Amino acid sequence: MSAVIASAGNARALWYLTRGTGVVALLLLTASILLGVTTSTRWRSPRWPRFLVNGLHRNVTLLALAFVVIHVVTTIADGFAPIGLLDTVVPLHSAYRPVWLGLGAVAFDLLLALIVTSLLRARIGFKAWRAVHWLAYASWPVALVHALGTGSDARTAWLQLLGVLSTGSVVGAVLWRVVSARGGTAAVRGTAVFAAFAVPLVVLVWAGNGPLRAGWAARAGTPKRLLASARTPAVSTTLTSARTDAASLPRGSFDATFTGRVSQSQLQNGYVTVTIDAVARGGFAGRVHVAIRGVPLEGGGVQMVDSVVALLPSGATAWSAGHLTALAGTQMSADVHSPDGRTVHVQLSLRLDPISDGVTGSLRTASGGALSE
Repeated sequence: MSAVIASAGNARALWYLTRGTGVVALLLLTASILLGVTTSTRWRSPRWPRFLVNGLHRNVTLLALAFVVIHVVTTIADGFAPIGLLDTVVPLHSAYRPVWLGLGAVAFDLLLALIVTSLLRARIGFKAWRAVHWLAYASWPVALVHALGTGSDARTAWLQLLGVLSTGSVVGAVLWRVVSARGGTAAVRGTAVFAAFAVPLVVLVWAGNGPLRAGWAARAGTPKRLLASARTPAVSTTLTSARTDAASLPRGSFDATFTGRVSQSQLQNGYVTVTIDAVARGGFAGRVHVAIRGVPLEGGGVQMVDSVVALLPSGATAWSAGHLTALAGTQMSADVHSPDGRTVHVQLSLRLDPISDGVTGSLRTASGGALSE
């Protein structure tokens, strides 16, 4: 049973790494677009000569590609969604959200074409290189729509803010490029200005009626198996049926020990749930409940999909529930939300008995700011 819990943290790390590298790649691609516009306008200053801008543009683009590659690798390695290597380069091939994941494949292919043609610029000629180079402008909105349509953070305020800031920056850069351009017909300039405003408007309308609304996962093409697993409760019905008029968790730091049992159950959709139920004594007196749901791995272990950590003070009528924020072997960190509005950051240290499936351990508030209002 210890192997089951120890392996669960790896999937959580992959999930965070996939999300993080995707966002960073989008920001780097935005920066590449801005630097590309700066390069095309031949802008320079005493502190920023043209060769420095050109070099920075090239290096940022390469760094964006590196983060995209990490994003692709961790997405495949995570294994929660049925995404293979071919799905990341062939649009519409994936069974998971095929359109929106396919746009990610398109952006990846465009970025690869941009890098390859830049390396072969001397062989293919300036005109061919320049024609492909314009694909960088197309890859940016495609990557943005992919992030909103496939990512799990589309409805979070921070990603929406990053999207607005990135879009505003690109629109401003395109308008600057049009205004400062020395050549080109009025029709070309007008088309560029129209696209600069029309594309963000279309994306905004689509997002408001798509990823930003409830039920998007089903409409986006998420397989029914994954939708069913998301609706399967990962904890006992005690947590979902408890009333909300509960006693709050202790204020200030606390340190307690607990004793209980660990069990594993097989769900109908192929997932398993590892559950720890224990009784705590000391600075916190009451019940401790930990549930980790995931995909069973060959040779033992579980690739974690989600988790619940809940505390029930003695005499309380409702649980204070939260989720794991870190998991390394038998060391756990969690954020638990108290009924009085506080978030309690706790650490759990487990000692498992593989013969009896018993568990003992300690529960304490995390160091460095245990409580937040």
